[in-house]
Amino acid sequence: MHHNSKIYVAGHRGLVGSAIILKLQDLGYKNIIVRTHKELDLTRQSEVESFFEEEKPEFVFLAAAKVGGILANNTYKAEFIYQNIMIAANVIYASYKYGVKKLLNLGSSCIYPKFAPQPMMEEHLLTGCLEPTNEPYAIAKISAIKLCRYFNEQYGTNFISVMPANLYGLNDNFDLETSHVLPALIRKMHLGKCLLNGDFQSIRNDLQRRPIRDNDVNKMTDEEIINLLSQSGIKSNYPKNSKQALRNSKCTTIVDLWGSGISYREFLYVDNLADACVFLIQNYNAKDIGEFINVGTGTDIQIKYLADLIKEVVIYKGKIIWDTSKPDGMPKKLLNISKIKALGWKPQTCLENGIRKVYTWYVKSLNNKSHTNKTHCCS
Repeated sequence: MHHNSKIYVAGHRGLVGSAIILKLQDLGYKNIIVRTHKELDLTRQSEVESFFEEEKPEFVFLAAAKVGGILANNTYKAEFIYQNIMIAANVIYASYKYGVKKLLNLGSSCIYPKFAPQPMMEEHLLTGCLEPTNEPYAIAKISAIKLCRYFNEQYGTNFISVMPANLYGLNDNFDLETSHVLPALIRKMHLGKCLLNGDFQSIRNDLQRRPIRDNDVNKMTDEEIINLLSQSGIKSNYPKNSKQALRNSKCTTIVDLWGSGISYREFLYVDNLADACVFLIQNYNAKDIGEFINVGTGTDIQIKYLADLIKEVVIYKGKIIWDTSKPDGMPKKLLNISKIKALGWKPQTCLENGIRKVYTWYVKSLNNKSHTNKTHCCS
């Protein structure tokens, strides 16, 4: 891949895609092609093929996807399987048809069986049943891996698949209904801290940037805002919900979190993933990688300890209550990253430093008028 190579990043406004673009720009790549969802719907084959025929990209990063946490996966099952299969099928086929030199397909660690041996090796794919709460998404991502593999085998294409651990970063999705666990915890505890301090201006700033249920916070009283937060699991334990009550020294707030907190998750800072993706596409081919390759940190953390860490970073002094009626998801999904380490790559950002970077960015984004909440469910 040369500095004047024509590179298409699908999903450029999302968490992964935006990080890949920044990495490419830092390295001096200037001929980067992007399209918004309004400009190009990746679920429509005719649109995708017309785009590839016109632009003829040489390299493709397939980072576009519909993603979310347990709530979103359980709620939008049909959309998750349909949209992700269509995006992958259209982009991978067009890449073959129009002669893309190399494609890098982004997947997810949720492709592995629910009770896969830990840490999970690439060989464990399809050796057991999937976790039911994210099965539609996992099936779509497995399909993308197989598409890349079989196009490589039949047509001699050079399509690489990368399976990252749970991702987080500066351009994350903080929507409380569709986000993953880490950004959801950051936002909930930030709002809980503001509620505990009676800082309704900061709460309004947050809700203006990232509305909950499309409510106009400018027309809402403080009490109505408290009720709205309560519906999202951020509560006051006082009978009289007012600024005066919340400023009382005996008051506290409660953040409700899904599950028991006993599950383990591995978290990878998205800039580290972007670094790995560019490293792989610059230096290796599909024959060097095999069917796919894991990218992670090689360490995980129990969700309840993750919550404690975020609580410390945010300086949230309220309470946390675990709703054990809600699912935990996979009990553990730690990636074995020996394969990519053997190629010469390793992550650089520890979890605590990464969370501090994200929270600092999040607070600044609330006062940035040009900022919009960008999810990684885009093209």
